Amino acid sequence: MKLHSTRDGAGLSRRTRRLTNAVLAIGAVSLLLGVTACSSSGSTGGGANASLWGLTGGDQDQVEAPSLKEWNAANPKLKIDSNYFANDAYKTKIRTAVGAGSSPTIIYSWAGGTLNSYVKAGKVVDLTAATNGIKSKFLPSVFGQGVVDGKTYAVPMNAVTPIMFYYNKKVLAKANIDAPKTWDDILADVPKLKAVGVAPFSLAGGSKWPELMWEEYLVDRVAGPDAFNAVMAGKAGSWSDPGIIQANTMIQQLVDAGGFVKGFSSVTADSNADVALLYTGKAAMMLQGAWVYGTFNTQAAAFVKSGLGYTTFPAVDGGKGDPNDIVGNPSGYFSVSSAATKAQQKAAIAYLTKGVFDKAYTDRMIKSSQVPPIQGIDSQISAGGDFGTSVYNLTKAAPNFQMSWDQALPPAQATALLTNLDQLFNKQITPQQFSDNMNKTIGQ
Repeated sequence: MKLHSTRDGAGLSRRTRRLTNAVLAIGAVSLLLGVTACSSSGSTGGGANASLWGLTGGDQDQVEAPSLKEWNAANPKLKIDSNYFANDAYKTKIRTAVGAGSSPTIIYSWAGGTLNSYVKAGKVVDLTAATNGIKSKFLPSVFGQGVVDGKTYAVPMNAVTPIMFYYNKKVLAKANIDAPKTWDDILADVPKLKAVGVAPFSLAGGSKWPELMWEEYLVDRVAGPDAFNAVMAGKAGSWSDPGIIQANTMIQQLVDAGGFVKGFSSVTADSNADVALLYTGKAAMMLQGAWVYGTFNTQAAAFVKSGLGYTTFPAVDGGKGDPNDIVGNPSGYFSVSSAATKAQQKAAIAYLTKGVFDKAYTDRMIKSSQVPPIQGIDSQISAGGDFGTSVYNLTKAAPNFQMSWDQALPPAQATALLTNLDQLFNKQITPQQFSDNMNKTIGQ
């Protein structure tokens, strides 16, 4: 899997994990065996129209649903039905549907290891020829994540979204502290925030994948990008890199200090409980994807105007990683199911090449403070608001932009990663045991 950086001005995208996000998908072999087809209006077998499954939230309301409504009205012979699911529920449902050959015509994924498994299993259509005419409008590294073995199997469909460091300005002021710039600042701020009765950090540990954001940033800051690149290359023992062990020791140090909200292992991201803890002042800071800005706007517009701050992850003194590095997902991606009928595939390809990121689609994203992964829109981004500008500037300034590990890794490794990381945060295993366990997954 090709990792990418923004050295050439390339952009980044969101997790929808909503984000996202984290992959619970199983390996390519499991995609083909022993699963039961799911039936739902909008599935490939549910009707003559092409179908699309997406994620609930801001994109559904502000971008995708309006786009499909316009598309269907203008293209009555190429209609597309849609269904939407919460993040974690979608991951379970789509792996079952893809494995059973009953997936929607348009398959949403975060590319990476999951897309690779779809390609190897013959589950998605080669879109190379169909996308030749639109390829140049995308940021190259974002578009490149949909390419496997030189062929295009998925196209970007939503915003570039780094993982952002959010904070509640009023809570920090109450504790007489500023937003931390270094890891030492974080550790020094924890007792000050606890002294005023506030949890230092909100964390949706019940969803597991938000814990990965801490892992990714700390490994980058301590060890630099080469540590994870060695894992991606399948190097034996690469999870035992001293920088990875140190980063995980730092995570448990923060846990021991009471850095995370009590009961974080039962807080879930799909319910936006972690976001609510921040805007209600029960937590001071939070590491989450840029996609939650839309949730803040929807649920706490006044807080966004006067109380929400955001930046990138703090530096680690003496670390090898550049403090300007960012992590996240290049984009969400749409593929076309090989199990769909030719008519459904035709409708899907037409929508992906003509409807997604047309002017109205792009304008809606910018209006909702999202950053489209396309070139030549600097002035439009600036007009869209401070948050979009901040995301765009972070993206352009980043020496390295790491795709979220649970998407970059093959599905079996990604699942093991989230399990072991959750055990690490809950002090059920040591940093060394984490590395030992993950070394066993290399090559899976």
